[in-house]
This record gives sequence, structure tokens and C-alpha cells, in this order.
Amino acid sequence: MEIYLPIAEVSVNGPLLLSIGLVVGLLSGMFGVGGGFLITPLLFFIGIPPAVAVATSANQIVASSFSAILAHIRRRTVDFPMGIALMVGGLTGSTVGIYIFNSLRELGQVDLLVNIFYVVVLGVIGALMFIESLNAMRKAKLQGPSPKRKRGGLDWVHAMPLRIRFRSSGLYISVFPPLIVGFFVGVLSAIMGVGGGFVVVPAMIYILGMPTKVVVGTSLFQIIFVSGYTTMMHAYNSHTVDTVLAVLLIVGGVIGAQLGARVGLLLKAEQLRILLALLVLAVCLKLGLDLVLHPAEPFSISVPRHL
Repeated sequence: MEIYLPIAEVSVNGPLLLSIGLVVGLLSGMFGVGGGFLITPLLFFIGIPPAVAVATSANQIVASSFSAILAHIRRRTVDFPMGIALMVGGLTGSTVGIYIFNSLRELGQVDLLVNIFYVVVLGVIGALMFIESLNAMRKAKLQGPSPKRKRGGLDWVHAMPLRIRFRSSGLYISVFPPLIVGFFVGVLSAIMGVGGGFVVVPAMIYILGMPTKVVVGTSLFQIIFVSGYTTMMHAYNSHTVDTVLAVLLIVGGVIGAQLGARVGLLLKAEQLRILLALLVLAVCLKLGLDLVLHPAEPFSISVPRHL
């Protein structure tokens, strides 16, 4: 069933879009990511213009993240003060990212640079997560359950001023590291159409030292607000949000998020991280190949309708 998207100006398969939303929602519930790192490239692959894909995918991210966080709130695995700190940094970063995105769009280079951003960021994050997860799984097999380590993140996190106690995370750290992490995620959200979960989840674990049990829910909390703000800014500034596309993705995403939250409980933290790393690397590889391989049709000619 073909559906015409008025803003994207293309016709796409409706059930296919619903399936994409379902899969991305499933990942959102499992890993605590908005799923934008996957849904935006998938929209590229089926012919959606990158500018529309980036702006519209944020709608689905908000819906699937909100659906997934309900289960985490019931289990009390959301650190709201930490989420607010990440959100404040994220909203600031999104404002800067929107300005960068619009500047690139005016120069006519947004499509290429968005793809390059994806390849570089996904490649680095995916590789680091994969290596760390393999090491953690190897140590667990050789030594058995590892002794409980003292949480607290990196040393420079403790050295910074204005420390706040985040009780749900068991941390007493400066408010600046969450603000900085949130700012970086906000910039990525605006330029790449992602919630930033694939960046903020490792950052909360390895930089801030948060326990894994509250990382997923807290990540989803900040994603809702940052992605929602990004969507509104894109709609106002660049008019590239396709409502029809967003609704189809949201319907699938909300259903998938509830399933993903349940599946995530069945896997260990190391298994979740290595699966997420493999997924990130797979998307990075596909985008990288698309950039370097010769297209099957290097030119396309469109004939005006009045002819």
C-alpha cells in the first residue's frame, strides 16, 4: 500500500514504515535509546530526503521514548534530577545544532554532511562500546562475577565544583559533566535527527559512573524533552517535518517500545551493550558503503508534470 508523503514529496510503502517504527520502538525500550541513529538512516535507504528524515524522525523518538519510560517509572529506575541536568544541557545544544543544520541547508550541503556525521560518530561510538563489552564479557567468564566496584565515574568528574547528590544513582558529583554530556547530545539530536541515547548511555555509565539499572530510564527521560524541542524548532525554522510520515512511525514505535522494555529485562547489561554496539556498527558500515560506492543510477531526470 503506497502512501504519498506531502513534505517529503515521495510515495512509500505504508506497512514498511509501520515495521520500521515497530523495530525502532523495540530498540528504544531495550537499550534506552531514542532509536534515531537507526530510524534516520533507514529513512534514507527507502528514499526519504535526509533533511525531512532528520526533522521527522524526532517525532517518533519522542513517542517511543515516552511509551518506554512508563515501564521504567513503574520500576523506579529513573533518576529525575540527573535527567533534568542532562535535559538542560540538551536543550541548549539543540538550539546550537538547529543553527548549524539550517546553515548547512542554505549552503546545499546538508545531505552529504549528515551522512558523514553518521559514519564518523557511529563508527567511533560503536567501536568503543564493542571493545569494552567484549572485555567485560571476557573478564566475567575468566573470573566469574566481578567484585562490586565503587561507583563515581572518572576522577575529573569529582574534581569539578558545584557537586550535587543524585540519590537514585548513588552519586555525589558536579552538575557540569551532565550539562556537558547533554549539550553534546543536543547538538547531535538537531543535526542527525537522533535522540542521542547511543551517546548518552555510554557516557552515563563510563563518564558519570551511573549504575546500569537507572541509565536506561534516565536516558529516555532526557530524550523526550530534547527530541520534542528539536522537532518544534525544525518545524518552525525549516518546515521539514512530514506529519503523515511521523504518524506512521509513531504508531509502530509506541507498540515496539512496550515490547522492548520487557525484552530488556531478560538480558544482562554486558549483553545489551554488545548488541547495541553491533547494531551501531552495522548502520555505520551501510552508510559508509553508500558514500564510497558508485550509485546504480548516477543521474536522475524528472520531467515536469505539465509536459
